[in-house]
Amino acid sequence: MSSLLPTPSQTVGPYLSIGLPWPDGPHVVPEGTPGAFWIRGTVRDGNGDLVPDAMIETWQADPEGGFRHPDDPRGAADGEFRGFGRCPTEADGTYGILTVLPGVVPGEGGATQARHIDVSVFARGLLNRVVTRIYFEDQDNTADPVLATVPQERRGTLIAAKTEDGYRFDVRLQGDGETVFFRV
Repeated sequence: MSSLLPTPSQTVGPYLSIGLPWPDGPHVVPEGTPGAFWIRGTVRDGNGDLVPDAMIETWQADPEGGFRHPDDPRGAADGEFRGFGRCPTEADGTYGILTVLPGVVPGEGGATQARHIDVSVFARGLLNRVVTRIYFEDQDNTADPVLATVPQERRGTLIAAKTEDGYRFDVRLQGDGETVFFRV
């Protein structure tokens, strides 16, 4: 008896990490920008194995809390801050994004959101991206309305740990210690 194999529409190959990156994609700001730091981490699958062909995309506010977007008049007007980063994982499952600390942004009903970076993860086996957030362990996250919706015991999967040259944020796609992902 023969078994059926998945069709290309049933599985996502390493195509995203091959076709979408560009040389300065990991640089939300140029090297040497005052206050710039690296967010580094790994992407792991449900078995805990490193994913060598994932892609991380980030979107964030500038240090004053504005987005570089035509619909946000508060956003940075110069070309130094892009607000967007894209980085494929390396063969060892690691990635790195050079950025600056985002500002506090408005939330619903006059509340403010803690400093955070929105993250999309694309990887083999995912038909759609998964979306999460990076919060920073050395910042005040207590009043963030989005983080408050996450059960206390799972919030740690959204908190980046301070390192020598920035922060570490690991992504676990499934299983023990799975990163919290949001429905968008």
